Amino acid sequence: MSQLLATAAEKLSLGGAAGKTVYIDEAQGSDETGKGTQEAPFKTAVKSLDFAGEEAKIQVKKDEEGYKEISASALKKAKKTLVEQQRKAKKQEEQRLKQEQDKQKKAEGDAKALEAAKGITLSEDQSLPKASTIKIRDAKASRGKRVKVSGWVHRLRVQGKDMMFVVLRDGTGYLQCVLTGDLCKTFDAVTMTLESTITIYGVINELPEGKTAPDGHELVADYWVMVGKAPGGDDAFTNKISQDADPSYLLDQRHLALRGETSSAVIKARAQVIKAFREHFDARGYTEVTPPCMVQTQVEGGSTLFAFDYYGQQAYLTQSSQLYLETCLPALGDVFCLAESYRAEKSHTRRHLSEYTHLEAELAFISFEDLLQGLEDLICDTLDRVLAHAPTKALIEQLNPGFQKPTRPFLRMTYADAITYLKEHDIKKEDGSYYQFGEDIPEAPERVMTDQIGKPIFLTRFPAEIKAFYMQKCADDRRVTESVDVLMPGVGEIVGGSMRMDDMEELLEAYKKAGIDSAPYYWYTEQRKYGTTPHGGYGLGVERFLAWLLNRFTVRDCSLYPRFTGRCTP
Repeated sequence: MSQLLATAAEKLSLGGAAGKTVYIDEAQGSDETGKGTQEAPFKTAVKSLDFAGEEAKIQVKKDEEGYKEISASALKKAKKTLVEQQRKAKKQEEQRLKQEQDKQKKAEGDAKALEAAKGITLSEDQSLPKASTIKIRDAKASRGKRVKVSGWVHRLRVQGKDMMFVVLRDGTGYLQCVLTGDLCKTFDAVTMTLESTITIYGVINELPEGKTAPDGHELVADYWVMVGKAPGGDDAFTNKISQDADPSYLLDQRHLALRGETSSAVIKARAQVIKAFREHFDARGYTEVTPPCMVQTQVEGGSTLFAFDYYGQQAYLTQSSQLYLETCLPALGDVFCLAESYRAEKSHTRRHLSEYTHLEAELAFISFEDLLQGLEDLICDTLDRVLAHAPTKALIEQLNPGFQKPTRPFLRMTYADAITYLKEHDIKKEDGSYYQFGEDIPEAPERVMTDQIGKPIFLTRFPAEIKAFYMQKCADDRRVTESVDVLMPGVGEIVGGSMRMDDMEELLEAYKKAGIDSAPYYWYTEQRKYGTTPHGGYGLGVERFLAWLLNRFTVRDCSLYPRFTGRCTP
């Protein structure tokens, strides 16, 4: 009970304060720690009256005159305030008691209902037609038929005592199910929780106009069984996963976060995009190969290699399958692979992963212009295939409303033009100076430029010093290479490609200049010895492509279980 309702016994226990002199100091006193003495005065007259009663003699401290008796008007106002506070406190106490009584009554009612629910059992009506087992994706084609559907409880709503709405999820879609009568009175029904697994039997009916549910229909249940009940209380799914949770925590709970509508939509779209990539290459006559991921040579620089012991020898996880793809050209023609690549790059940016899905291709007997046109064809044709798949198109509209496919041709911009653009648009380095020809353009300014331009960019002709040793130099300017980065708004670079050196002596000199022992690369070098040819290729980061297509802030959202600096779990 509130201190404002302190009993007479309580006041006596405080030293028989009623009728005594009480001191207040409105400047220095405290109603929380004060004792009503000159040494420890209260702050307000209301506290003094509550403490000592209406007969108290209240002394108020005046700055210069010391303590003086409270004025009649101030005392009257304090008494009125105290009465009002006591009235409010009494009402609050009455409300609290009523809430506790209602809570206890409800708990008793729930306990009785649970006991009663244990006595209700369900059995399948054998006179009904035999149910056909379906996936939710087949629900539309199964309207009007009795079906059997299994899945996870995605959403749950109880309406009165005789109706429950369950939205079921099985990975292929969502299905609203209606339980009525005894179906929603069993112990399993009364204690049903989100993410429990159930099997429901019934007929799928189209909803009348004005009502909404996934795919415009619902299953009216005639029987159901609990398969696996998820916990409730403190361990309930909603307490484990929430949208506003810390990103690191959500990554720890990735196995549960994947069940969310957004995360699962990204992974479903990813599957269709990968399928479309393969369809594109198949339609263009490429052969898919599977290069090794354990290697003993580098491609993109030794500082980003993941090293491990391979039967007593030094080996690495592959940075790129490019060198192996090049060796396939004489035997198989144009080739591609979809495999994981690994970069031990200590970068915490939103577009870097330590393990990522790498789409790589190599083409023989081409020019640099052929390479660029092939990249345009890859991106645009893949998008056409993805958007032609209605379920995936709906996912893209859900995740990235208003997405527009880029038009061809893509903007062509040389590295030199980019350096000029950065200067003209006052995009500087951290130290305030401008980027100069020959310097690498980091992610941040590159993304600013791309976002300002607002369309895909082929950034070409990078200086040889800042590119890989194997890149072909331009015939008209040996300072630069026949290289390209494909830049997308919101993400930045998603593809890196180039023509490859086809002259063996030039490649051997490139090894030497890069400080690389050419001996372990004999199998790569000999491609120039036994029938060399102009050839080129590229690598596309699938997660970056998805981050652009699906408007995700970070590539981590586009990986099933992302691996980056400091994270290799779960």
